[in-house]
Amino acid sequence: MERNYLLLTPGPLSTSETVRQAMLQDWCTWDKDYNEGIVTPLRHDLLAIAGLDESEYTTVLLQGSGTYCVEATIGAAVRPEDKLLILANGAYGKRMAQIADYYHINYVMVSLSETELVTGEVARRALEENPDVTHLSMVHSETTTGLLNRIEEVADVIRGKGITFIVDAMSSFAGVPIDIKGLGIDFLVSSANKCIQGVPGFGFIIAKKDKMLATKGNARSLSLDIYAQWETMEKGHGKWRFTSPTHVVRAFFQAMQELKAEGGIEARHRRYVENHRVLVDGMRELGFQTLLSDDKQGCIITSFYYPEATFDFADFYNKLKAKGFVIYPGKISDADTFRIGNIGDIFPDDIRALLKAIREVRG
Repeated sequence: MERNYLLLTPGPLSTSETVRQAMLQDWCTWDKDYNEGIVTPLRHDLLAIAGLDESEYTTVLLQGSGTYCVEATIGAAVRPEDKLLILANGAYGKRMAQIADYYHINYVMVSLSETELVTGEVARRALEENPDVTHLSMVHSETTTGLLNRIEEVADVIRGKGITFIVDAMSSFAGVPIDIKGLGIDFLVSSANKCIQGVPGFGFIIAKKDKMLATKGNARSLSLDIYAQWETMEKGHGKWRFTSPTHVVRAFFQAMQELKAEGGIEARHRRYVENHRVLVDGMRELGFQTLLSDDKQGCIITSFYYPEATFDFADFYNKLKAKGFVIYPGKISDADTFRIGNIGDIFPDDIRALLKAIREVRG
């Protein structure tokens, strides 16, 4: 089936024709072919592509968007007697605080400007002021702007302190190499419709097995109880507690095979980096300026300033859409920007075609 347009967004994103075709078959949630032939291999593959040992790490799939999984993880990992430190520099870090508010979790949030990196120094200062912190959560790729936060530096600061490390790697896992074990990440959360290039409908949590076991009985929600979901999948050989998004899971299975065929995370990262390079070089040639300096910028999504005060984003968007490209509005509060994603089933030649379309639209 031919695409209606390329999605140059941080997810949902453009998928391959073969991923879309994988959804044409129906599956039964109770069937062995589905649970043992699709779900269970997926759980193994998620650990394998991350380079993790199944004796130490595990994974659980959960219906819903990525935020469901972030909420489920925070709601199960942080107990009433614990204290959570949230390091935020965008909408998705702040969303963790909204979750903590709903769950009446004891937390403190360090709220940085939307163009300021979360670094080891930020974490160090926050821990000096809050020595009773038991859990730390942060976003890796903050798609509000395109910042790639310094999880390596934060990991160095908290190493050996007994602090549970929760990382929202929604838009970076499988697109940016992450040494989960080396960084001591206890819970990493991502989603089907991001860098593995599946479609929306479920997310997943990769966790240290002992940390997952410790969440038993902690959840404040029935449907978001990650321990109960994990236990059911373990004992039921891939069975979900409640109706699973079968078509989405099958599409993700296909997307996982395509990730492996591409050469794994390192190879996909190289493609995304090249997409980003071609985009930024081309946009600068066309007179656009990036919101972020190159040392802060990740390869996932790129924010650009409006080129002039009279710039009409809605008109720009609609003209590009008519040419087969969908981009994203800006999301920061103190500058007029728009965003272009570099991830999904898109390649440097697609970016060059986008640049050609922008040149034509701009006259």
